[in-house]
Amino acid sequence: MCGDLVPNMTLSLPENVYKIVKSHKEVRWSEIARRAIEDYAKKIALLNSMTAESDLTEDDIMALDEKVKTGIQKHYKSKASRTARRKPDLT
Repeated sequence: MCGDLVPNMTLSLPENVYKIVKSHKEVRWSEIARRAIEDYAKKIALLNSMTAESDLTEDDIMALDEKVKTGIQKHYKSKASRTARRKPDLT
């Protein structure tokens, strides 16, 4: 990026986080923030490209979301009850 102008961004941090950041000047906090924002932006861009051609409505997505969450909940409840029924081997 030699010679390119790079936009700047200002972040607000909770006071307790700010104190930690300020006490560790050896850490390149701007680089950590830049990477985290860049990684998240790439994920959003990927999701946007994956859904660009989708005919699903928000209601369709919410219905699918509910089905997935219900299925996951049933799976883990079943797994937990199987685990609870097993007696530990104390030998």
